[in-house]
Amino acid sequence: MNFESALERKGPKWLAIWGLWTLFGFLFASQVSLQSRLAENPPPFWRVLLWQLFSGYLWFAISPLILWLGRRFPFEEQKWKAAIPIHLVASFAIAILQLAIAAYILPKLGYLRRYETAPYLEVFQVFLIVNLHFSVAIYWGVVGIQQLFKYYRKNRERELRTSQLEARLATTRLQVLKMQLHPHFLFNTLNTISELIYRDPESAERMISDLSDLLRMSFENLEVQEIPLKQELEFLEKYLEIELTRFHDRLKVEMKIEPDTLDASVPNMILQPLVENAIKHGIAPRATGGQINIGAVKENGHLELTVSDDGLGVPHGKVQDLTEGVGLSNTRRRLKHLYGDKHTFKLNNGGDSGLAVSLVIPFKEADGPMRLPKRNRFNTV
Repeated sequence: MNFESALERKGPKWLAIWGLWTLFGFLFASQVSLQSRLAENPPPFWRVLLWQLFSGYLWFAISPLILWLGRRFPFEEQKWKAAIPIHLVASFAIAILQLAIAAYILPKLGYLRRYETAPYLEVFQVFLIVNLHFSVAIYWGVVGIQQLFKYYRKNRERELRTSQLEARLATTRLQVLKMQLHPHFLFNTLNTISELIYRDPESAERMISDLSDLLRMSFENLEVQEIPLKQELEFLEKYLEIELTRFHDRLKVEMKIEPDTLDASVPNMILQPLVENAIKHGIAPRATGGQINIGAVKENGHLELTVSDDGLGVPHGKVQDLTEGVGLSNTRRRLKHLYGDKHTFKLNNGGDSGLAVSLVIPFKEADGPMRLPKRNRFNTV
């Protein structure tokens, strides 16, 4: 089993190395064959190819030893000074070994015919004189390619680890920001229920039931960062049911949601804190209440979501001086983590009164099956 797994893991690598030496054999064979045309009796191409393929496959057979030496004595920090003399000696030793084998076999294959009957040592001496430096260069070429590939692989692994750490860090930050919204929203809703429990027990009981449904929906997507807009609207409508029970006729809600935006992917629980902020700071302080408008449009490959109210607005109309609470600040940071510079998040005065919040994100359809929003009792366009 270990042999099979090792073969499966290293087989493609050695097949590629074999293919590379084969390619070199063909390249050198074509070059030598062209040069031999200048001689009186040039050898046939198949014979030249045989010589070059033998030399290439001989280097292929020696490659495991060279690669082992490259792994054992790498050119890394604190090690390269000791590695250079070792590889220098090894390059000459392996080159002499390769030439010793070639000097014994190649003459038998018709290479250097005038030395066919010469003593082996004489033939070996010729091989050393002609090819020693070239063989040493081949050794250093193999080691150099190995070290470059090793450096490239380490660099890629380092980049991958860095990107994975950044992704995990971003996910953790998003999760922290999102989890901050849950207790914030929950405590506000419980305060609302506590206000009604003696004054209007029936409404308080209905709100508890709505809160139970809302928490269930919230925890279903606890680990999910993006959901379809239609699912986000379903969650928002359940929240608004609670607020409408609290405010009765003092709160009106109008939704203008374009149908082609319902399948868009949006950050989970992105609208609820914006609507809650509008109710708390814009509608609740007014004795006459007010209206909240929620919109969604698709334009130029982007999705624009808006939440506006006709409430008190910003004192003196200076939006830039507005102190952002948990809802707005967390929304801004979540959008930054999810979309970087590919989003906009703006606060504007809502005309004569109130505040308008708009956010624009890249439009993309959510993955997986979509859940249609239930019929609601809000004015929907």
